[in-house]
Amino acid sequence: MIPSTFPFSYGVNEFTTQPWSFEQDIENYVRLGVDTIEVCEIKLDPARMTSQLELLRNSGLKVSSVQPQVRTAVPSVGQPHPERIEDRIKIFRQSIERLAPYAPGAVFVTNTGPAPRGNMVEAIQQSILFHQELASIADYHGVKIALEPLNPTLLNQETAIWTYKQALDLVQEINRNNVGICLDLWNLWQDAHLIRGIHSSPEKIFLLQVSDWRTPRSNADRRSVGTGAIPTGELLHAVYNAGYRGPCVLEIFSHNVPDSLYNTDLNKLILDNRSALEQAWRSKWASKWTS
Repeated sequence: MIPSTFPFSYGVNEFTTQPWSFEQDIENYVRLGVDTIEVCEIKLDPARMTSQLELLRNSGLKVSSVQPQVRTAVPSVGQPHPERIEDRIKIFRQSIERLAPYAPGAVFVTNTGPAPRGNMVEAIQQSILFHQELASIADYHGVKIALEPLNPTLLNQETAIWTYKQALDLVQEINRNNVGICLDLWNLWQDAHLIRGIHSSPEKIFLLQVSDWRTPRSNADRRSVGTGAIPTGELLHAVYNAGYRGPCVLEIFSHNVPDSLYNTDLNKLILDNRSALEQAWRSKWASKWTS
């Protein structure tokens, strides 16, 4: 039976609280009752990384996932260096070696990167090789890889794939048990075949990320859950019905917009989004049982 209460653990991605330091994230997430954290490696200071990670270990927060320093097989707008795929794999290996001891079983998020010179075939081929190599590294360290298809607004900047099926096809080509999909509702909610895709290979959903949508005014213009156009309740139920039982991670970017959420009370932002997710779940649950 589908539960009436919110069935997922609540996580927060550190991009959601960019104005806070890594230490503030740990302290405040624990105080606010956040269940899991998605670590963003760029928030770690190489000069004191060990002490930061020990703080994380001692906090009791479970690490659901990691946004590594380099996520794409080919250079992207956000991660242009290094250029050679061998060097990008080396940096990814270093990220896993540093973070996996503090994040057992966690999911490391990746993207394809843009199609070089518009050549999507090349992007796909390089992504297959990139992820097969990463899968071996991740397996040795007891972690997983989750490929994230991105919204079409990020084509030719950060991604060469933009639908769930494209991601699933690529994951099946990679053909490694520890490589799956990061399902970010902001990126995929407009995919007309999303729910069908979720049910086609539910075991490949390794991570669920949430926020809300309005027509973007920058490359980082996401909204709080329940304040935009995404049918969050319907999609949460679809993911649950498919068998996903992992965390539900809040990931908000809010740069270069006049009403940036980064300029609001971030404590309230975290609490309000948890309440909004619970409300979205309850509303959809109630409608299923009263219709």
